Amino acid sequence: MLCALLLVWQPLSLGLIASNVVDSLIVRGLPVALVLLARLLVAGVGIAAGLALAARRESAVALAKASLVLSAAMDVFVYVTPYFPNNRPPGDTSIAIILSIATAAIWLAYLSRSRRVRNTFA
Repeated sequence: MLCALLLVWQPLSLGLIASNVVDSLIVRGLPVALVLLARLLVAGVGIAAGLALAARRESAVALAKASLVLSAAMDVFVYVTPYFPNNRPPGDTSIAIILSIATAAIWLAYLSRSRRVRNTFA
């Protein structure tokens, strides 16, 4: 499930977001471009983590943990700063932050505590 999240959902989500934000690059300029580039790098780390998990590489768990932390941090940055355009209704930002952090925390706990993960990648 985590591999699918990292290999399919994250790049697909980034593609949809990027296609909607490209038009605002002219108006908002460099800040949007830098945030978009940072999101691209985070998605790249996620893809690398997903591929490493699928191939059962030794460093896959550490890379997946780093990817989850980076992804949650990027989400929080995007949600709390005005640099990236959004269409969230007022009051939904805190819910989005909580969901993003909770999702990452659940996956981090799974990667840290799971016997299956420990047996597969040890």
